[in-house]
Amino acid sequence: MVNAAKRAVHYGWYVVAVSMLGIFACLGLGRFALGMLLPAMAQALSLSSWQMGLVSTVNFCGYLAAVLLCPLLMKRWGYRRLISLGLLAVGSSMLLIGSFPSLPVLLLLYTITGLGSGFANVPIMALVPVWFAARQRGRAAGFVVIGSGFAIIISGRLVPMLNGLGEQGWRLNWLLLGGVVLVISLLSALVIRNRPADLGLQPVAAEQGSAGAEQPLPALMPQPKRSTLLHCAAVYFLFGATYVIYVTFMVTTLVQEYGFSELVAGRFWAWLGFLSLFSGPIFGSLSDRLGRGKGLALVFAMQAISYLCIGLYLQGPFLALSVGCFGLVAWSVPSIMAALVGDYVGAERAGAVFSFITFLFGMGQVVGPLLAGVLAQWYGGFTASFLLAFALACLAVVLSLFLPEPGGQG
Repeated sequence: MVNAAKRAVHYGWYVVAVSMLGIFACLGLGRFALGMLLPAMAQALSLSSWQMGLVSTVNFCGYLAAVLLCPLLMKRWGYRRLISLGLLAVGSSMLLIGSFPSLPVLLLLYTITGLGSGFANVPIMALVPVWFAARQRGRAAGFVVIGSGFAIIISGRLVPMLNGLGEQGWRLNWLLLGGVVLVISLLSALVIRNRPADLGLQPVAAEQGSAGAEQPLPALMPQPKRSTLLHCAAVYFLFGATYVIYVTFMVTTLVQEYGFSELVAGRFWAWLGFLSLFSGPIFGSLSDRLGRGKGLALVFAMQAISYLCIGLYLQGPFLALSVGCFGLVAWSVPSIMAALVGDYVGAERAGAVFSFITFLFGMGQVVGPLLAGVLAQWYGGFTASFLLAFALACLAVVLSLFLPEPGGQG
């Protein structure tokens, strides 16, 4: 075994790097690229606003089912195997979507994509408190979640380019992106390890003690009340229900209602992705210093501004403000939540508890796009959908401010 002191870089940071690629694949390409793919795909398959919302919703139904199974499968298979198999499901289903384009097949296969995304995402985020002690968790989780930002940048440039090749361009996008996910699945199997003890190491920034154990042990710190965990889950539910409206329908809104070309909308999308690269590290680290609740409140306040600007169809600098506010905090909530759960329950229980709050988060992702699509169908546009997201984000600000700090739940 290699002693930790002899390593120039702790192996935990290699786990972070590959975990970031896992998020890039399972969420960034498997989910968020849909925002760029949707306009051309909807035109090719003659999808209504309601059907576009349904496509997004079935993905999260699959995701939700995976979250329910993750605690059992993480315990039985371990993090590495579950992550690799999840990414395999994502990549394979994306390849098939590009090969068999029709709405019924699309709904079935994109449900499988969501299933694989859940199987990969939950154990990836649960690895953070296993490999990192409390004072480094927010920072580490912040770097993991920026994978989604890289995917948005790439999809914002690549998707319009391939769509420009002809009416089958959107199918080429699915095939290419699915192939990338399969490569990352293999890389995850080769690099990720379930725990530091597998390599004779301790978590990053852990106090000296038994290898692989975080000090102090969970038994030595107060355990949170059930109401605290429900409070935490409620905040995560609101994030799921609101952010997904923006990432699913922002490009469609720019094309159909602002009158932008897909190329111009793709530039806005790419800028959102670029700004989001800073979201996890900055706000994850900020939550290490200010506290998780205050960090979350700040994030939701900026998202509320973003939803309001696009919901009111404000032009010029206000549209840039919408993209900027959302991008700068885009992936902050998952990173802060992963750190918060580890703070509350310790590394050993973090996986199971994170699965629980992610289930509520997944419910929000199911409800959000379907309700947004229905509202858009009723009102002939997405104004009501974004204003709903604004109101829910304001509620999340309030709930975040009342989250108890770890160790003070009583």
